[in-house]
Amino acid sequence: MTNEILGLILIGCMLFAIFIGFPISFTLIFLGLVFGFLGFGELVFYLMTYQFSGVMLEQTLAAVPLFIFMGILMEKAGLMERLFSAVQLMLSRTHGALFIAVLFVSTIFAAATGIVGASVTILGIMAAKTMNRSGYDVRLAAGTITAGGTLGILIPPSIMLVVMGPILEVPVTDLFAAAIVPGILLASLYTGYALLRCRLDPSLGPPLPEDQQPDSMREVFREFLLGLVPPAALVFAALGSILFGLATPTEGAGMGAFGALLLTLAYRKLSWSGLSDALIKTLEITALIMFLVAASNFFGAVFSRLGTPMMLTEFLLGLDLAPIVILLMIMAVIFLLGWPLEWVPIVLIIVPILLPLVEQLGFNLTWFGILVAINLQTAWLSPPVALSAYFLKGVVPEWDLKDIYAGMMQFMVIQMIGLLCVMFFPQIALWLPELIYGK
Repeated sequence: MTNEILGLILIGCMLFAIFIGFPISFTLIFLGLVFGFLGFGELVFYLMTYQFSGVMLEQTLAAVPLFIFMGILMEKAGLMERLFSAVQLMLSRTHGALFIAVLFVSTIFAAATGIVGASVTILGIMAAKTMNRSGYDVRLAAGTITAGGTLGILIPPSIMLVVMGPILEVPVTDLFAAAIVPGILLASLYTGYALLRCRLDPSLGPPLPEDQQPDSMREVFREFLLGLVPPAALVFAALGSILFGLATPTEGAGMGAFGALLLTLAYRKLSWSGLSDALIKTLEITALIMFLVAASNFFGAVFSRLGTPMMLTEFLLGLDLAPIVILLMIMAVIFLLGWPLEWVPIVLIIVPILLPLVEQLGFNLTWFGILVAINLQTAWLSPPVALSAYFLKGVVPEWDLKDIYAGMMQFMVIQMIGLLCVMFFPQIALWLPELIYGK
């Protein structure tokens, strides 16, 4: 049996083990050791040591725990609730005001937190009851909340982009810059769709009842500024310093984490127990991601040394298909895998497998990374697995899961339109990196 065929069996065993519920990290290490030993003997142990030490020495990945800590603290500060309340009162007489409020707040806090589960949960808690009282359509409301909550996977400082940078060997700053315009595009498409539906059928999003109208717009504007300015300033300081070359991603993440700590203290939302919980949660998430990064790097190195990626690349190139057709096939594979799998194994395992093919086709890797990110965001909205639905159902139990799915499907279609726009018009993603960095 050739090493190339051995690599195919390795992938099959990996997918089978993950689908039946084996822990991903230990599965990757075990299979890498077994198949690596079968393929090239004791060298596999040296390869494992090299890959694990490489992850520990990767400075960019040090930004991961800092951004996670920043996001958790911003959640604790309660700024999202304050901003949401102010926006909904400012637009209280507008049809679909709560849809606009949800999407505006989710866009701002996607840049501040980047944690999808937390965003969907908080948005559900804040908006669902008000939407129910105001007579909003459940399906459109559920779709708006879940779609808005998933923006954190794309809009910088996205943890996924930080992890993806070293894998693609693309500067994280390039990925951050490239993700901004597509993120704004998707948020605009969501908002436009919700407002269009409300214009065609005003009953979907009626104005707030008279008893919920603000008494003083002065107080509303005050709450709006207090809710918007602090997180916006923090995001601009952290993200801006990274994008404009004033700080590395790790330094910018450190600045953001320190700023989030100061904000939480200023709003009197931080206690010793809260700080301890935030640190423990940060440690748990970081350890999970880092161990998986190391395990997947080792697995990918074994797979690559077996020669299977080159064999698959030569096979697909030999089909004489147009590059865009092959790219569509790649996106379809990632989309389907996004149903049972989270972004971590896809970015860390599947993307490295596909990377030689993408390089052979001559695609811009920054652009490809953004396509993958948008695609994986779509998977969060794709039944039957879509985790966003379960996050929302957990905090709004009175909403039927079928209605939540129906609402998500609407925005999944919008998401696919956004993905196709970026795919066929690469400048949507590449314009800002070219403007800032000249490349």
